[in-house]
Amino acid sequence: MSTQTVVPARAAWSAVIRAGESLTITDLHGNQAVDFLVYDAHDTSVRYSAPDTIHAQGSIFLTTGSVLLSNEHTPLMTVTADEVGRHDTVGGACSKESNTLRYGHHTWSQHACVDNFLAEGARHGLGKRDLVSNINWYMNVPVEKDGTLGIVDGLSAPGRKLTLRAERDVLVLVSNCPQINNPCNGFDPTAVEMTITGAAG
Repeated sequence: MSTQTVVPARAAWSAVIRAGESLTITDLHGNQAVDFLVYDAHDTSVRYSAPDTIHAQGSIFLTTGSVLLSNEHTPLMTVTADEVGRHDTVGGACSKESNTLRYGHHTWSQHACVDNFLAEGARHGLGKRDLVSNINWYMNVPVEKDGTLGIVDGLSAPGRKLTLRAERDVLVLVSNCPQINNPCNGFDPTAVEMTITGAAG
């Protein structure tokens, strides 16, 4: 049994994924960044921790086998399949403030991932204080030897998928990134698909 939802370009999405269920994210058209946050569904003060996750796996990139750890160093979700091979943990979510700083004041009115997270999170009783460093699935953020970050063309292609298994009941928030000022979405945001599949066996 599975449910499929197409998330339009620039839109937000959320769902509770039960322990043992899987979430598959499909990059329908290729080169689309998917900003992602995950919380314990029963206690949202327990939420994804980038430092815990990066430290535990010894890498800033996520792929098959990566475990998304909480701020209590407990597993929330595990990447069980990945057709791309590398996903970003450090690039953060675009906002009106970061757009203005990076690309100029004329971008202030552009919709951003933080707007999506706040609007979708509000449906679950979450506010600005509940936003933490997020994952950017499909986003290509190389780190140079001097520590410089880049946001460059993605590694994905149309139809590429990644799958995560919930290790407990979790609340997932997604912003299908609306950014048009850098190559993270190929300057043309597109739809993605979310598929929730029941626990195996």
